This record gives sequence, structure tokens and C-alpha cells, in this order.
Amino acid sequence: MKLQFFGAAREVTGSCYLVDTGEVRFLVDCGMFQGGRDAAGRNRESFGFDPESIDFVLLTHAHIDHSGLLPKLTRAGFRGPIHTTAATAELLAVMLPDSAHIQERDAERASRHAKTARGREGDVLTPLYSVKDTDECLRQVQPVDYDREFAPGTDVQCRFRDAGHILGSAIIEVWLKENGQTTKLVFSGDLGQPGRPIVRDPTAIEDADILVIESTYGNRTHKNLAATEDELIAIVEHTLERGNVIIPAFAVGRTQEIIYHLHRLTREGRLTGLKVFVDSPMATAVTRITQQHLELFDENASDLAGWHALGRDLPFLHFTRSVGESMALNQIRSGAIIISASGMCTAGRILHHLRHNLPRRECSVMITGFQAQGTLGRKLVDGADRVRIFGHDIPVRAAVHTVGGLSAHADQPALLAWAAKFRKPPAQTFVVHGEASAAQAFAEQLRAERAWNVTVPEPGQRAQCNLALTPTCA
Repeated sequence: MKLQFFGAAREVTGSCYLVDTGEVRFLVDCGMFQGGRDAAGRNRESFGFDPESIDFVLLTHAHIDHSGLLPKLTRAGFRGPIHTTAATAELLAVMLPDSAHIQERDAERASRHAKTARGREGDVLTPLYSVKDTDECLRQVQPVDYDREFAPGTDVQCRFRDAGHILGSAIIEVWLKENGQTTKLVFSGDLGQPGRPIVRDPTAIEDADILVIESTYGNRTHKNLAATEDELIAIVEHTLERGNVIIPAFAVGRTQEIIYHLHRLTREGRLTGLKVFVDSPMATAVTRITQQHLELFDENASDLAGWHALGRDLPFLHFTRSVGESMALNQIRSGAIIISASGMCTAGRILHHLRHNLPRRECSVMITGFQAQGTLGRKLVDGADRVRIFGHDIPVRAAVHTVGGLSAHADQPALLAWAAKFRKPPAQTFVVHGEASAAQAFAEQLRAERAWNVTVPEPGQRAQCNLALTPTCA
């Protein structure tokens, strides 16, 4: 068996792993690269494998860095099924068409710019994929319930377990049979931080021969929830009297969690008089999907959802419905909490709100999620005093707060605690989905605390695994 790492190796985005037994070839995730000047070019490169040869795809969750190149895969000739959880399938029906619209719009803008630069008709840039490609891709999606074993291919059994990251996120267990021997692979996907609201805690896995585990925050510890809420309250109360709080938030997961916190803190009387605007069509659609999956909520979130349905003591909450409403938010000088996408400030309506509020000392920007290298969000986190938005040089005078305790990713202690549930060490563990420093730090902790055999793979690295009674990979 060969296991090859085509993305999220010593970096956070572009999750994509190829498993090839010689009898069956499948992918785990097929994500888009995000952040950095080379991301667009990397997304346009040919796949490092023949898409027509892939039998099926196993998808951990809907975030674009895990799912965003699926329509490109279909466009390139992949015709097999895409297996994922039911909630993820619903989210893909919102997120992938939105991504396709972005690809088409960006290609049109680039073609127009090339024409202007040359003073003549230039080549029309082909979008990475189209809405038509997305429609075809979505027809390949096959929902699977959590905890139910299924057979996507010959001598392959799989099971999705709750990863506690976002709605529908999954840890994937895979059993491969070859030459009379069965080897178990586990792909952690993105693991959630235990004790966080809405989604349940990650499912404990007790055994694996080969483990592929994420390390987004493999070198740090999040603030606890109580301290995080105190920080959120302090930012809001300090800012709203004179300015606005701008929150770049991922449309899936983070937006809904922030709404949850603001509602609960209002219910408890710790915040009052809030005016909250959610300015993201995708986040609006995702919030609607989230409300339809109460069976996947933890107990506290289910209770809050019931309270919310009664409509009592809610903060003012408005989901914008038009571009005009979005533009009108930029006329508000104070008292508004504006939650908008994208979460890394790479595109979308958040850029307009940052352009209008970053130059104002009385405003605050609240960063609530991971910011990849090269993104505008990362520049703000790193303390840039000026940034470029829509070709304009924008001074950063607003206070920028990084609220790491709201992260949907497990921190190092939580990752180690999840790993501790294995009854014996996997024969081989691969640490992925983390910048090099985070992945290496987490790998060192696994070696030191658990004496595991750990590798931090390079991009494109191929591991050949011996499917014997004790599998090893070289």
C-alpha cells in the first residue's frame, strides 16, 4: 500500500491524501490551497495523479481547504462517488457553488485586467471550475450516517465518526484487506476542541495501524472558555460605545458559534443591547442548515436552540439579504457587531468592512480562527500597520484582537488527550495539517510522551506501507 501526501503537509491548507493498494485507489479529501502568493497557481496545477484512476473519495468535512478542489477533480475526469456525512453533503451544496461563482468572477476580472494592460483583446482566463462542474460534482456525493460501516470498494470498509470540529465533520476509519491481512488506517480530519458549544466532543478512537493526524495548533494551548468569554465581553463593551466590532468569521462553524456565544451571554445578562449583523449569504444558508440538525448538537446547544425558538431576550440579530444592505452597514459609526466572511479576510464582504473600519481607532477587529500564511488576516494578526485592500493602502488604527479560545481546532493538550485514548501506539503516525513548526512540535510531544513512531511528511512524499501483521511505512 502506498500513502501519498498531496496537500496539508507542513502547511494547513490543501488537504489531500492518496491511498493506493494496487487494487483500489482513493483520496481522503481534495482541498483548495489558501493564503500566500502561490496559492492560486498551486490550485491550477495538474493533480499529481490521474483523476480518472481514482475509485472514490472520502471527505472529512465541508471546509474549502478540504473540499474545494472536488469540482476540479470531476472536471478532470473523476467519475466515482464522494462519500461523506449527511450534514457535510448539505453544506457542500451551498459552499461549492459559491466557490464556483468566485472562480468564474476572478477569471473574468483577470481577463478584463489583462485586456486593459495590453490595450487589446487578451486571452480569456478559464476559471478553475464552473458552476456546471460543481453541479456534476454534487451529483457524485453520497451521504453516509455517522458510525455506520460501509464498503466503498473491494476489500475496503469505512466508518465516519464525529470529529467535533464543525457540523458534519468526521474522523474516518478505513480497514484495508490485502493478502489475507487487514490493516486499519485512521484519518483524524480536523479535530474539535472538547467542551466547545454546538458540536459534540471528538469521538475517541482506540486502535489504528496507521494514523494520519492534524496539528493546526500542535504547538500551543487555547485559553479556557471562561477566559475567552471574559475577553469577548471586554472587547465588545470597550468598543461599541464609540465604534464597531468587526469579526471575520468562517461561514461554516465559526459564525454559528459566535452567534451562540452572543445569545447565551445576553441570556445570562452579561451583555445587553447588542446589535449583531451577519453579512454573508453563505453564512445565512449554513446557519439555516445548522438549525435543521439538532440531533448533532451537544446538550447545551440544544437547550439554547429551544430557548431561541421562544424568541425571548434575544440580542438584535439581522442577516443581510442584499448588496445594498451590506453597503449600508459601512455607514454605521458605532454600536454594531458585524460578522462577515471570509474568515481569513482573503475575499468577500469582510474586505469592505475592514476598509471602512480599520482606519478608525475607536473600532476593533476580532480574529477568531486560524489565519494561514500570506492572508490578510495573518498580516493583521502579525501586527501590520498598513494593509492593501482593493488596491488601496489602508492604515491599521483599529485594535486587532486574536481570540484563540474560539478556535474550532483542538489545541496541543486536546490533541495529546485524544491520542492518549489509543490502547496501543499505531505502528506509524503521520502528523499533517499544520505549519512546519506546529507539526514538528506536536510530533516531538507524541514521541516524548507516548513513544510513538512519528513522521512529519514533506509535500508530495510517498510512504510505502508493508501490510503485514505489524504494518510499517518507509
